Amino acid sequence: MALYSASVKPISRSSGRSATAAAAYRNAERIIDERTGDIHDYTRRSGVDHVESFAPVGMAPQSGSELWNKAEAAEVRKNARVAREVLVALPHELDQVQRRELAKSIAQGLADRYGTAGTLAVHQPDREGDNRNHHVHILMTTRRLDASGQLGEKTRELDDVKRGPQEVEWIRAMIEGRTNQSLERAGLEVRV
Repeated sequence: MALYSASVKPISRSSGRSATAAAAYRNAERIIDERTGDIHDYTRRSGVDHVESFAPVGMAPQSGSELWNKAEAAEVRKNARVAREVLVALPHELDQVQRRELAKSIAQGLADRYGTAGTLAVHQPDREGDNRNHHVHILMTTRRLDASGQLGEKTRELDDVKRGPQEVEWIRAMIEGRTNQSLERAGLEVRV
């Protein structure tokens, strides 16, 4: 059996975090936070295998710097949720290209369901840790993209007390299904 792990977590100002810092760190990029002037530079970070922006079908993906600055600017409250992270274990049984394709498929599924945009960063296992720990950090906006590519209404269904847990279960089931499809396409017998 392949390893399975998927979690959904908010990135919130109330815990001292920002979307620009979270994206810069996970993507090993340099992003200037236009709201605060802070420079988040993680370009020397290693272990990041692949970074890509995504958006709902029919919309153009935006660069990480542009998107995450828009996400910060869209929120006025000092305790606002500025992004959402979906952290997913990728099967070590898949090769590098297959893991990237799986990560893109999962991110696209999220974008299409919630109308959000984001960035994904496929990470390799740490040198000192478990060499099977391939994973992807999917950061997505907490607001839907409108027709002009701007951030509009909030994705409240993920924050709702009743509907939120059901949505997380949908996310976990979608990830399981797409992972098993990838394993099957690769000709592997293992499943999650």
